[in-house]
Amino acid sequence: MKNLNLNNKYQTLFNSKDRYFVITGGRGSGKSFAVNTFLVLLTYESGHRILFTRFTMTSAGMSIIPEFIEKIELMGIGEQFTITKTEIINNLTGSSIYFSGIRTSSGDQTAKLKSIQGVSTFVLDEAEELTDEESFDKIDFSIRAKNVTNRCILILNPTTKENWIYQRFFQNRGIPDGYNGSKNNITYIHTTYLDNLKHLSQSFVKQIEDMKIRRPEKYQHQIMGGWLKRAEGVIFTHWNIGKFNTEIDSIYGLDFGFSVDPSALVEVAIDKVRKIIWLKEHFYKTGLTTSQIYDLSIRYAGKNLIVCDNSEPRLISELKSKGLNVVPTIKRKGSILTGISLMQDHQMIVDSNSINLIREFNNYSWKLSGSIPHDSHNHLCDSSRYAIQYLLTRSVPHGSYFVK
Repeated sequence: MKNLNLNNKYQTLFNSKDRYFVITGGRGSGKSFAVNTFLVLLTYESGHRILFTRFTMTSAGMSIIPEFIEKIELMGIGEQFTITKTEIINNLTGSSIYFSGIRTSSGDQTAKLKSIQGVSTFVLDEAEELTDEESFDKIDFSIRAKNVTNRCILILNPTTKENWIYQRFFQNRGIPDGYNGSKNNITYIHTTYLDNLKHLSQSFVKQIEDMKIRRPEKYQHQIMGGWLKRAEGVIFTHWNIGKFNTEIDSIYGLDFGFSVDPSALVEVAIDKVRKIIWLKEHFYKTGLTTSQIYDLSIRYAGKNLIVCDNSEPRLISELKSKGLNVVPTIKRKGSILTGISLMQDHQMIVDSNSINLIREFNNYSWKLSGSIPHDSHNHLCDSSRYAIQYLLTRSVPHGSYFVK
């Protein structure tokens, strides 16, 4: 077997008996190469079933498995493995690596993944994409194979300090950015391109050095793996935290969710003359039934108007039949961008108790194209947009919609 000479910082993968491994780094740091190599070598120990996940993984056979095949071929051990579309099996020991997305075209797979028997190591690659800490916990609690070391490995490019991984593994434990070491049953490994120079092309290194001069903040985040206060390419920048204005009329926006995505209600008031929008989050919960959505909505909104997601006509009809003053938002081609533009054209004040809305505003960002928003961190953002578009593009008769 050929030795791939991993960076010394990754030797703790082989030596540490901690349950959790948090592996961070920027582009070109070699973290994925090192972890994947470790997992291949781990299969030479009997009794291991490794669950390798990403938040989304449409086809492991076309995406991640070829990366593992590359490592296996580099080590010259290809004949010792059987490889399928979803699994890599070590023929000598029977240990294997199974690949699956947490969310697929069939929906949320958390329940299925946590029921897989005999998993000893849970790997969450691109962990920053998983915004639901509860899904991680459910799988984590199921990792309890006997007679082998159990591990949970998170691999990520740091995002914002609002991310649950930062708060859980760094902020709440007093761990500084870039820490390498072991503390409280957690091994931290942080690398940058400077730890991986011998495997990088000169043109790539020059590109990085140019970024360091031209875009120092981007360099610190994307290359050095630093955590951000606010996401890069964030959509809303003209907002601050303050007190909700109760002196003017307000309406509500409601976005529907269920298992993974939360149902979210926000209150909106607008001063059209001064171009100020006030926002106040009222609930943000997953797994709500129709009756629970009604109970929470009537508690906070009463008989005032609620503009809601139009994708659930049956649910809207049921809420109306129960007495909720609810109307669907009007969605047309380009309506999301139109709503975003309306919000950007105002100064927004977010109530200080709106923790989830503040988190979304800090993370709701554009895709690389700059014209399409990421479909994440947007539940209360969408709720806000529904109500704001209604107030700014349609007249709202007080007698019909407001209860004083």
